[in-house]
Amino acid sequence: MPQYVDGFVLPVPKDNVDAYRRMARKAGKIWREHGAVAFHECVADDVDPGKLTSFPRSVKAKPDETVVFAWIVYKSRAHRDRVNTKVMSDPRSAEMSAADMPFDTKRMFWGGFRMIVDV
Repeated sequence: MPQYVDGFVLPVPKDNVDAYRRMARKAGKIWREHGAVAFHECVADDVDPGKLTSFPRSVKAKPDETVVFAWIVYKSRAHRDRVNTKVMSDPRSAEMSAADMPFDTKRMFWGGFRMIVDV
């Protein structure tokens, strides 16, 4: 059975990258404890603002912001649903409210993806 991935793209103020990293480490531990196969968070390094679209344009990144690309790997979509149910009911998740995030949650986007190539 192919794995399933939740992917995320979000803007983070450059001054908040360390705070974001701390928050992501906490979140990653929670997801992994509840069964996620892998948890990855990456900060932009080579992402020019394209003419029509790009990672910076996708989140309307401001000059003082960078882009984070993240993904969580699961065994399947059903496994993702079970893991996320556990994560959302974990009291540590409740401590991470949208108001306390070190980025603008309104400009974040995400989605679930079926893996079609894994080499």
